[in-house]
Amino acid sequence: MKSRPAPDSGPGPGPGPGPVRIVIVDDEELVRMALRLVIDGEPDLTVVAEAADGNAALAVVDEQRPDVVLMDVRMPGRDGLDTTRELLTRPAPPRVLMLTTFDSDDLVLGALSAGALGFVLKDTPPARILDAVRTVADGNPVLSPAATARVIAAATGPDSSHIRERSRENARRRLSVLTERERETAQAIADGLGNPQIAERLHITVATVKAHTSSLFTKLSVENRVQIALLVRDANS
Repeated sequence: MKSRPAPDSGPGPGPGPGPVRIVIVDDEELVRMALRLVIDGEPDLTVVAEAADGNAALAVVDEQRPDVVLMDVRMPGRDGLDTTRELLTRPAPPRVLMLTTFDSDDLVLGALSAGALGFVLKDTPPARILDAVRTVADGNPVLSPAATARVIAAATGPDSSHIRERSRENARRRLSVLTERERETAQAIADGLGNPQIAERLHITVATVKAHTSSLFTKLSVENRVQIALLVRDANS
């Protein structure tokens, strides 16, 4: 088993040289089976365990120490939000990607406030779910386009013309330091795309996308992709 950081150091540094280790938590057996089938078909990903509810998930995660947990939001007993909050109080917790059939403001914001790094709908195409797993495993947030829009709307506060104008000017000033390619990358992030989709849109490699994204974090003084999306939204408002 790979080494883990000291207690209270937050989520671990990400997967080691082997496949990303994943635990699937969902109360529907068919959903778990379908996800396992999709994930285990990838050479860089592997499902190490499943759980049907939150309490079982806590025990399985303690035993298996996965890199990523695919967590259903709504389950009988301890739900996904409460389970995620509990997981993230433990030493070296896994990264959590929420999966749900529901897309509401409360669920999206609740998942993020609980500490999940991502929120993806279950009807998302399998390839995008796999991309989301890899993105979260790397320690980067990922949201479905619809969820991104909800977070942006909830985070922008009052909608007066004065506040909009001030936010627009500030966002445009901060984005003005970017190169053209970095601006295109920022826009793609705001559109809810993962790294492979951005690479396809801009006709560049995923490694180049990661380099541009790292530069965005530094130049814009942001911590995650949602903050980049907010800036782009404000600049275009």
